[in-house]
Amino acid sequence: MDPISRGRGGLVLIIGAGIGGLVLALELHDAGIPCRIYEAVPEIRPLGVGVNVLPHASRVLCRLGLEDALTRVSVTTREPVFYNRFGQLIHREPSGRYAGYDHPQFSIHRGDLQRVLLDAVYDRLGADAVVLDHRCTGVTQDDHGVRARFRCSSTGEALPTVAGKVVVACDGIHSTIRAQLHPDEGPPRYSGINMWRGVTVGPPVLTGASMIRAGWLDRGKMVIYPIRDDVDGRGSQLINWVAELEMPRHVERDWGRHGRLEDFVGAFEDWHFDWLDVPAMLRGTELVLEYPMVDHDPLDRWTFGRVTLLGDAAHPMVPRGSNGAGQAILDARALRRALTTIDHPRSALRAYQEQRLLITAQVVRTNRSTPPDAIIREVWQRTGDQPFDRIEDVISATELESISRRYQKVAGYSPEALRGSD
Repeated sequence: MDPISRGRGGLVLIIGAGIGGLVLALELHDAGIPCRIYEAVPEIRPLGVGVNVLPHASRVLCRLGLEDALTRVSVTTREPVFYNRFGQLIHREPSGRYAGYDHPQFSIHRGDLQRVLLDAVYDRLGADAVVLDHRCTGVTQDDHGVRARFRCSSTGEALPTVAGKVVVACDGIHSTIRAQLHPDEGPPRYSGINMWRGVTVGPPVLTGASMIRAGWLDRGKMVIYPIRDDVDGRGSQLINWVAELEMPRHVERDWGRHGRLEDFVGAFEDWHFDWLDVPAMLRGTELVLEYPMVDHDPLDRWTFGRVTLLGDAAHPMVPRGSNGAGQAILDARALRRALTTIDHPRSALRAYQEQRLLITAQVVRTNRSTPPDAIIREVWQRTGDQPFDRIEDVISATELESISRRYQKVAGYSPEALRGSD
């Protein structure tokens, strides 16, 4: 036997202080399992723009005692709404607690989410819980444990190796450990869609808590939702937007890559709706980020002995459906459960893989083909990209709800999936 749970032996080495790594640390600490996070950057700064935390993931965070902290820095989402590129309403439905779930849906700046998690890690695990400026360069293992190698990101010098019982790679889309475990994987798969993202300060749109998807990819698609309330003392919100266009070529994937407004704003110049002036919103943005819609084919294996993958390191997916961060959070919960119910670390990591690998593979594939915005694709196809008189003449409410429910089921946040589950 080689037990790891409830302080009986061994340290879990978590590589990466992103969303998945921080949630895993909180889960393991809550279970009495010692762990430490090793992060490549010398300083953790707020990066990216908005993310959505859907009810299956927010349930995990609320059970960790984070609901109040998240509510203070986010917008509690009331509804997803779908429009065509002419500003005509296709479908709306309630979300989170407004839809009868036990837990809310949060729309939040990724940096705010990371800060809430990081503060909780420092508060609960201590000031030495996160070791910065340690870029993992590889791992080795034997029958008794693992050793992780590190290099200082600031200076490039080699750092002392660290021993533990288990290594969990939470080091994102450019995971060094994934590359070590799957050296012949090859480059990511480009979807043919490029996206640009940014945030703009402006008055509330629609309910002030709506997540808007509009248009379709042949002529431009937008996702728009607020992520902070009353940012100026006058009721304005910080509004997150994502613009998507079909592009034959793409840049290298980098969440922090700067983009240019002029490369895409022309597709939205005539989007002047009675509920939002889209080009004005775009031009109110100080910093535009650019990212290609890429993913990898699902792996057949995450776990190699005492080493496993989690989050984007395990299942990088096209960023649709608000599921990147959410699936990482669910991974963390599943890994905690495995390590606390199965004595041997290697058996526990295999059980975690068996529970999560096929589920996340289905989400990866569904995000390629039928994400939630398949609703607007369906209407675009049926109308030939023309305005309609009545949406009921194009598609029934039952069909629209069915498309939405199918995605909820695949992603694991249908009411049926959450009812009575852990």
